[in-house]
Amino acid sequence: MRDTPLPIATPDTLADLRGEIDRIDLEMHRLLMARGDIIDRLIAVKRAQGGGCAFRPDREAQMMRALVERHSGLLPVDAVEGVWRVIVSTFTYVQANYAVHADDSGGDAQMRDCARFHFGFTVPYVPHHGAGAVIDAVAASKGDLGMLRATGPLEGAWWTRLVGETAPKIIARLPFVERPDHPAGLPVFIVAHPAADAASRDILLYAISVPRWSHSIPAVVSTLEGEILASAPSGGGMSLMVAAPGRTEATRFARELAAAGVVDAVVAPIGSHASRYELNEARSGVFAPGS
Repeated sequence: MRDTPLPIATPDTLADLRGEIDRIDLEMHRLLMARGDIIDRLIAVKRAQGGGCAFRPDREAQMMRALVERHSGLLPVDAVEGVWRVIVSTFTYVQANYAVHADDSGGDAQMRDCARFHFGFTVPYVPHHGAGAVIDAVAASKGDLGMLRATGPLEGAWWTRLVGETAPKIIARLPFVERPDHPAGLPVFIVAHPAADAASRDILLYAISVPRWSHSIPAVVSTLEGEILASAPSGGGMSLMVAAPGRTEATRFARELAAAGVVDAVVAPIGSHASRYELNEARSGVFAPGS
């Protein structure tokens, strides 16, 4: 019995390859429409259960981390993340229409770029002058988001506006995945109405009000593995915005400050977010021109 000769592989033609691309594009579109059908069913379930928060910052952070971890190949991870951010943000908008309010003082191009990268063009972008105006707009809305710089020049102790059970809170820090040369790498906080069931508590954020500055404060924050993000005069004293690991509750901060001689310190929660996930340059998927 003679062996059956193996078929001779024929080289790809441009028509073959373009046909494959068309097939993949069609399947991608079908999958997006199928995702939309599931979202429609999800909306119905939420209504039957009395509603629920459309924003799931903890879930989104997990999705983005998994996305970049499994990504490989020629396509830069920037493009992949951008596509997924638009998909997630737009389907969230379909569930519950919302706008993004941003401190766009003086026409902040970086802020607008960040908003478009993370939320796309379907979600309305509303510029404001100052962090206070952004927080007020979120507080007055039914379910809008606010976007504020997490670093850089600040407008006084704006975070004190987040103190109180019903006040808006920080629910996320973007980008979820940090890497060199990120096209929307400006660190920003996302502010929304409180939604404890959807929040990530990797990092807790506090407003700490003290009558006066004490050199003991940085030592206490460091001991609790925290970080002072900002400070500014407030109400005749000083207010600090502090980030700490999720296990460090407000009562522990107050207790440690009192033990260090910082009397009358008031520690109030102002939100939380997922921990930073840093992707090194070797995994970033960004290719230099000509490479």
